[in-house]
Amino acid sequence: MGEVTASLQRPVTNEGRSRLVRHVDSFEIQPPTPPTHNGVPRSAWARARRRVSRWHRPYTAILLLLDFSAAAFASWIAIQLFDQAASGFSDLKQDPTWFYTVSYLLLPLGWVVILWGNRAYDRRYLGLGPDEYKRVIRASVTVAASVSFLAFATVTQLSRFTVGTALVGAALLILWGRFVARWALHYIRRQAGQAAHRMVLVGTLPECLEVYAAVTRSPSAGLMPVAIHITNGYAAARGMPTPVPVYAGRDVLALVREVGGDTIAVCGSASAEPGELRRLAWQLEGSGVDLVVAPQLTDIAGPRVHIRPIEGLPLLHVEEPTLSGPALLAKNLLDRVAAGLGLLLLTPLFLAVAVAIRISDPGPVFFRQPRVGHEGRTFRVWKFRTMYVDAEDRLASLVDRNETDGMLFKMKEDPRVFPVGRFLRATSLDELPQLINVLWGEMSLVGPRPLPADDGDFLGDVRRRLLVRPGMTGLWQVSGRSDLSWDESVRLDLYYVDNWSLAYDLSILWRTVGVVLARKGAY
Repeated sequence: MGEVTASLQRPVTNEGRSRLVRHVDSFEIQPPTPPTHNGVPRSAWARARRRVSRWHRPYTAILLLLDFSAAAFASWIAIQLFDQAASGFSDLKQDPTWFYTVSYLLLPLGWVVILWGNRAYDRRYLGLGPDEYKRVIRASVTVAASVSFLAFATVTQLSRFTVGTALVGAALLILWGRFVARWALHYIRRQAGQAAHRMVLVGTLPECLEVYAAVTRSPSAGLMPVAIHITNGYAAARGMPTPVPVYAGRDVLALVREVGGDTIAVCGSASAEPGELRRLAWQLEGSGVDLVVAPQLTDIAGPRVHIRPIEGLPLLHVEEPTLSGPALLAKNLLDRVAAGLGLLLLTPLFLAVAVAIRISDPGPVFFRQPRVGHEGRTFRVWKFRTMYVDAEDRLASLVDRNETDGMLFKMKEDPRVFPVGRFLRATSLDELPQLINVLWGEMSLVGPRPLPADDGDFLGDVRRRLLVRPGMTGLWQVSGRSDLSWDESVRLDLYYVDNWSLAYDLSILWRTVGVVLARKGAY
C-alpha cells in the first residue's frame, strides 16, 4: 500500500478573519469556511478551462495516428488483393489521383471523423473497460452504412469485395491498434505510475480507505489516490496509520491544488448530504478538476448498473445477476463441447504425464478428492497426482507451516510434492483431468474454485459461491491464485457469481493463458 503515514493535518487558521468559530470536535476549533462561488458565468464565446489531468492528450493523438494509419493500410491491402479495386472510378489510367485520394486520405479521414462522432476518443472510455471497443464497432457499422449510401446516391459501381475487405480490415486493425495502445498504457501505469488520475478522497476515513483499497487493486485502471479529506471523525482518525496523508477542515479545491491532484472522489455517505455535492460541483466549475462519486455499492459490474434520473434525482438501478436463461444454457453447452474436444485432443499428453508420474512415485496416476459443487452437492474432482502417496498422513506435521489463511493449506515449498508434481503444478497441467468433471456437468470451464468438502460448512457469504458450478479457472486463477488471501479469494468468487456473463467467461479464459504461461501464483 506504499509508505505508511499518519498525517492528519490541523486546519490552517487565519487570525485576520472573523473571530467567529465553529466547534468541530473536542480538540479542534477552526474558522468558518469562506463562501464559495456558485459556478462560472455562461458565455457563447468563453473557452472552457483545460482539464488538470492531461495524460489523455498525447494518448489521444497516438490513437488518431494509429486509427488513420490502420484505415489507410486496410485500403492498401484491399487494392493489392483485387484487380478490380478501382471499379467505379473513371479515367484511372490517365489520372489515378482521385482514386488514391479517396483510398488513402478521404476514407481514413472519414474513419477518424466517425470514430470521433461516436466518442471513441472520449477520455472517460480510454484505457479501461469494453466501452471503447464497443464505440469502435459502432463506428465501423456507421462507416459501412455511409459508404453504401454514398455509392448508392452517386450510382457508383464499386467492387464489393474490395470495399468489404477495406472496411472489415480497417475495423480489425483499429481494434488491434487500440488493444496494443491500451496494453502499453497499462504497462506505463503499472511500472512508472504515470498517465493516471491523482485523486483526493472525500468522506469518512473508513469509507475513503475502502475506496482506496478498491481502486489500488488494479494499477492499470489509472486511479492513484494521493490524499484523504475526512468530513467527520477527526478525533478517532488522529494517529491512525494511513496509506496517504489525511486532512480535515480544509477547502477541498485548495487541497487538490496543494497535493497536485486532478480528481475529487466523494465516498459513501459524504455524497448524501443535501445540496453539498451540488455545491461542490459548482465550486469545481472552470477549475479543470474532475468530480466522481463512489457510492456505498461495491463489487457490482458496470452492465448491471444503470442511472435513471427522475426529477433531477439520479437513481442508481442495480439489476439482478444472470443465473438462468439462454445465456446459462449456452455456457453449459460450450463447457460440454470444449471438454469433450479437449479430452480427445489431449489424450497423448495425458499418457505422457501418467508415465512421468508413475516413474517419479509408484502409486495412482490420478488424485480424487471430495469437493463441494453446485447447490452444495458433493463430487469427486479429477486431478493428476502431484504428491507422494503418504501426503495425507504427513499433513498433520505441516499444519503449523501453512502460508495461507482461511480454509486451504498451501506451502510454496511443500515437501510432500515430488519433482514432476512440482512441474505439473507450476504449469497447471495437474488441473487438466478436471475436463472429465466438466464433461459430466459437475464443473464448468470458468467459475469459483471447488473447495474440499471437509474444509468448512460454507455458512454466510461463502455459501453464495455454490449458486454456480465451480470452475477449472476463474477470477481467482487470473488474479493471483495461491498468492491471494482467503478473504480476497472469496470476494473474487462472489464477484463472479454476481456479475457472470459469457463475454466475461471468454475474457477470463483468455487471461488464464497468460497467467499459466507466466506461472504466476502456482505452487
